Amino acid sequence: MNVTGFSRYLGPAQMFYLCYNWRINHKVAMLATSRFLATKIELVTEMSIQTFNSGFKFRIYPNTTQRQALAVNFGHARFVYNRYLTHRSATYQQTGKGLSYNECAGDLVLLKKDPNFVWLKDAYSQVLQQSLKDLDRAFGRFFKNLGKYPRFKNKHGKQTARFSQGFKLAEKQLYLPKAGWVKTKVHRELWGQAKSITVSKTKAGKYFASILCEWSQEQPKPIQGGVGIDLGLTHFAILSTGEKIDNPRNLRRSMRRLKIRQRRLSRKEKGSANRIKARLAVSATHERIANQRKDFHHKVSHTLARSFGTIKIEDLHISGMLKNHNLAQAISDAGWNQFITFLSYKVEWENGHLEKVDRWFASSKTCSVCGWKNHELKLHQREWTCQACGAIHDRDVNAAQNILSYELPMEHREVTPVRDDQPVGSQGRKPCTFRSG
Repeated sequence: MNVTGFSRYLGPAQMFYLCYNWRINHKVAMLATSRFLATKIELVTEMSIQTFNSGFKFRIYPNTTQRQALAVNFGHARFVYNRYLTHRSATYQQTGKGLSYNECAGDLVLLKKDPNFVWLKDAYSQVLQQSLKDLDRAFGRFFKNLGKYPRFKNKHGKQTARFSQGFKLAEKQLYLPKAGWVKTKVHRELWGQAKSITVSKTKAGKYFASILCEWSQEQPKPIQGGVGIDLGLTHFAILSTGEKIDNPRNLRRSMRRLKIRQRRLSRKEKGSANRIKARLAVSATHERIANQRKDFHHKVSHTLARSFGTIKIEDLHISGMLKNHNLAQAISDAGWNQFITFLSYKVEWENGHLEKVDRWFASSKTCSVCGWKNHELKLHQREWTCQACGAIHDRDVNAAQNILSYELPMEHREVTPVRDDQPVGSQGRKPCTFRSG
């Protein structure tokens, strides 16, 4: 009988006693006991380690020949995406059933053998396959009500191509299939194992490479304390602690420069080289505004995730609020949705909780001291006095304090799925390894 097989069911003391009664050698008993303890330690270790995927973005500087090679990959991937989007839509309308990824991939192999489409072989084969996977993922999100129906890609928009194999990263260079070694600004260390790389070209003509890495780390200790956050426009965020984070208003600060460049663009003749230069200038301005906004959101979300273990925020209906044309530009400039997205995964990294409070909860009108509700409170009133307890409230701070103390019923609670995982930073993370070929 295989005594060591019982080690997963019995404790160490029971195993030793069982082996003694069966008059088995002490070495066998100790072997079974040690295997049991090793199994338990391994299970506990696996429970405290989780895996995450992160993207590391670097600026690349391809030369003229490399830009032409990347343009081929961009264009062919866009062609495959649009072609099979048409096929899948037409098939669904005719038969009531769509095409799967495997069916599209099989048809793509035959398409490249067609003399009329032999030029598809100029692009890296994995780039075309990844384009089909992107299309399949877009349809999957649509049928799960997580996104809109897939749309056709435009050659004038942002261009992307993903390589799942054959790429390498050196100290100052990045190797891409069909393009060779490309000059790269490697400004940070990678974590974990590299899985794929996505090369993109922005509307402003800049090239970037985003490397997807899989990394893991032991579960950090939970951070004590909680905070409620009330998002606004005068101040970007108001915390229940009384702190107010100013709204940078990046679009408003750059509006004068943007208007000037847009007027210059409108005066250029369509199809001329000067119009292309003017369009790139407008795109560069928009890109600069977006980068400023993203940098601000990253810094604020990182600070909050590192400071509080539990964060509560109001579940805003942002798409509905954008229909108010008096506030749409200011709301878009604030970028609440992007900030909540950044905050969600950063809190998850820190082993914390992000909880969304019901949007219909009257956080501004309710007294955070006694719970009395002020039904007569107007939007322009920034301070008000509670008629029940006499407390004087700052409207936004009071709302943040109510958000912190609000408890949703369990069946209506929306909590981010938190995995027992790693804090932000490079401590304890494994160096990056690449899969080539």
